[in-house]
Amino acid sequence: MEPPFGLSTAIEEQLAFLPVKKLAALASKLSEDYRSGKILGREPYICTYEEALAYVAFRLPATFAAAYFALSQVKERLPALSPKTLLDVGAGPGTAMWAATMVWPELEHITLIEREQNMIDIGKKLVKYASLPSIRQAEWMKVDVVGEWNAPQHDVVIASYVLNELPPQSIESFVLRLWERTGSILIFIEPGTPAGFSLIRHIRERLLAQGASIVAPCPHGNFCPVPENDWCHFSQRLSRTRLHRQIKGGTLSYEDEKFSFVCLSRIPGSDIKGIVVRHPQIRKGHIDLKLCTPQGIVNVTITRKDKERFKEARKLDWGSIVYW
Repeated sequence: MEPPFGLSTAIEEQLAFLPVKKLAALASKLSEDYRSGKILGREPYICTYEEALAYVAFRLPATFAAAYFALSQVKERLPALSPKTLLDVGAGPGTAMWAATMVWPELEHITLIEREQNMIDIGKKLVKYASLPSIRQAEWMKVDVVGEWNAPQHDVVIASYVLNELPPQSIESFVLRLWERTGSILIFIEPGTPAGFSLIRHIRERLLAQGASIVAPCPHGNFCPVPENDWCHFSQRLSRTRLHRQIKGGTLSYEDEKFSFVCLSRIPGSDIKGIVVRHPQIRKGHIDLKLCTPQGIVNVTITRKDKERFKEARKLDWGSIVYW
C-alpha cells in the first residue's frame, strides 16, 4: 500500500526545497542517531525543519504501509465499527492519520499529539492536498507524551513506533493512560524486531489483564504461543521512487517494512481460525502454511487434492486472516 495521491504530492512539493545529497546526508544522520538510542534521552531528535523533511522522505512511506496494514486488519475483524474520532499519540508528521482516514473515511475529528515542533510544522503543510476535512482540520497538540497531557476519550487511539522511544520506566503508565482514553480500540505498532515484539507482547498481556479484548492480529486472547527464541512480526513491501533510492543509497526498486503490532479493544472482534505468520511456501502440488491459531502455532499443508481450499490458500500471504 502506497501513500494516497494527496500525501505523495504534498511530500514531493516539500522535498523540492532540498538537494538530494543533503537529504541523503540528513537521513543517514537521523538513522545513526536512532540506532544509537539518542532518542531515549528525550532530547529533541528532529532538531530542524530540514531533518523533518529527511525523516518524511526516508521513513514516512514505510510507516504508512505498516499502519495501513494494521488498521485494515482491525477493519476486517470489526466490520461494523464506524469510528468518528481518532487520537494519534506520538504522531510525527501525522502518518497514521492518513492511513486511518483511508480505512475509515467517516472519521470526523482527529487529535495528534507530538513533541517535535518541526514534525508538527511539516505535518500541517502535508495536509494541503487532503480531500477530507478531518485531515485538514486536525488538531495538533505540542506535548511530550511522557509528560503531563490530557485528552478526552477517542473511538480509536494509535501509538505507532512510539514505545521503543520511551524510557522503559515510563512505558506501563503510558500504556494505561492510552487505554483510559480509548473508547473502542487501541493500536500499538513497533519495529518488527525481537525487541519490538517483546514490547508488544508485554502490553498485550498487561491490557488483557485490564479486561481488553484482542482484535488483531491474534486469533485469540490466550497466552502468546510464540516461543522465546522467535518473534511475531509482519511485512509490507513498498515501491521505492527514484528519489527514495537516492536518499537511501539503495538499488532495489522496493523495500520491505517489518513490524509488530497489536490491537486491543473494548469490543470483541469476529472469530477467526488463524492468521498466517510466515510467507506461505508454495510447493509442487501443495502449500505449507504456518498459522497462529487458538490452539497455538501450527503447520498446515494444503494439497491440490483439496481443490477449493488449495485455491483459497494460493491467495494467502504473510499476515492473511484464515476463516477455515
